[in-house]
This record gives sequence, structure tokens and C-alpha cells, in this order.
Amino acid sequence: MSTVARIKRTSTPQIRSRKGAEPLVCLTAYTTPMAQRLDPHVDLLLVGDSLGMVLYGFDSTLPVTLDMMIAHGAAVMRGSERACVIVDLPFGSYQASAEQAFRSAARVMAETGASGVKLEGGAEMAATVHFLTQRGIPVCGHVGLMPQAVNVAGGFKATGRSDEEAQQVRRDAEAVAAAGAFAVVLEGTLEPVAASITAGLPVPTIGIGASPACDGQILVSEDVFGLFSDFTPRFVKRYAELGDQISAAAQVYAQEVRARRFPGMEHCFLPKPPR
Repeated sequence: MSTVARIKRTSTPQIRSRKGAEPLVCLTAYTTPMAQRLDPHVDLLLVGDSLGMVLYGFDSTLPVTLDMMIAHGAAVMRGSERACVIVDLPFGSYQASAEQAFRSAARVMAETGASGVKLEGGAEMAATVHFLTQRGIPVCGHVGLMPQAVNVAGGFKATGRSDEEAQQVRRDAEAVAAAGAFAVVLEGTLEPVAASITAGLPVPTIGIGASPACDGQILVSEDVFGLFSDFTPRFVKRYAELGDQISAAAQVYAQEVRARRFPGMEHCFLPKPPR
């Protein structure tokens, strides 16, 4: 029997218990290598449907399929061992009914081994959140700016600017929390509104373009590390410019290949000398 202690993965109850405590560190991950590098440093890895834009070059998250989310969710699980891994339910896989949502979420849980799912929507999705949580599927909510509703909203716009919008975001956050969500992502929400919601909500809020007062923060990793250059939201802080480094390295590689400086003999398989 192996004497190596198995690392325990952070659970959704542990995430929920961090309300008002040390801020939760969250980042997106879509691949095994990225998950391996992020896992030691974060509490939660989100396999976001943002992969549609970041990895596949779509204009929005809407074309992302459930099969795509499952494939990437399984890859992230293989690359992590301690972070809580949550997988987005993509557009069209859960909105029709609570039963549809359960079938989609059950596939995600069974085929990836992830700890839970995330879905967008407020009061209108509360019954679905309750349905899932009562059947053993942990749910993270997502309110405020909701990328899957980009066509209804008329674009990626911050919300909470009017009293009516602020009250709607508050009602949405309270509804999904009351329905059993273990945490709620607040995206693109005016700072005072996000701070106020955080103060009153019984579960952690995870901010993205929201407030420093949120119980945790999440960003798209490719934005953080300078790997996605199509658009940089104002709420992103870049901690590296790896995209520039990749371009520079590719340029040097191309120059060496064209000049026949690579490969050298040290990179080749040579015959063994006769004995």
C-alpha cells in the first residue's frame, strides 16, 4: 500500500465557508498544462465557456457545446489535484427546463469528475438551481453581466448603473443564493452595488469587474498572462506578457530553421559507433 498522502481537493462546502474570510483566489483553466501550473496557487479553477472566445476564436460564448465543456473539464481535472473545479453549463444546455439542466449537469459531473457546475441567470433560474442542488449537484450562480445573454443586453455592458438595474442584480443574487448556490459570480456590476450585495449575501461572491469587497476574485487566465490579445476588459490586470514572449520565440525559431541553424546534430538521433 502506498504511504504517499493523497491531496484532498477543495470542496464546494469549503468554498462556501470562506464567506467573509480570506478572499478566494479563482482563475479559468481549459487545458491540462494550464491547470497543472495554476493548481498550487488557486482555490477554484473555472472551466468557463469563455473558452469559446479564448481558444476557439468565436465572437461570443454562444456556439460552445456541452461536449466541448466536458472535454475541457476532464482535461482540467487531469491537470489539477487540489483546486475545486467548476464547469460552466453552456448556452442552450439548461435553460429549457430543470430536467434538461439536470441531464446536462449530470453528464458534466459523471464524465469530468468536477466538483460542480456554474450557470447564468438570476430569479428566473432559481427553481433550476434548487432542483439541481436537491439532487446532489453543487451549483455556482452567475449574475450581473451575463455573457450568454449578450444579444438581449445589446453587448457586453456593465450593469447596476440605474436603481432598477441595481435592484435586479440584488434580487437575482439573493434568489440563486436562497435556492442553494454555494457561491455567486458577480460580473460587470457597478462597484457600490457589488459591495452592497456582498455584504448582504449569505454565500461568497466571486467578483469579475465588480468590487474589491467581493469574497473572491476571478479572471480569465489568458487575459492575466497576456495570451489573449483580441480585447482586454478594463477590469483585467495583466501580470505577464507571455503572448509577446511566444511571438519573439517563434521569430527566433523561424530564423534558425531558415538559416539551417536548427536542428543541430545535438538534436538528432545518430547511429551508435561500432564496438
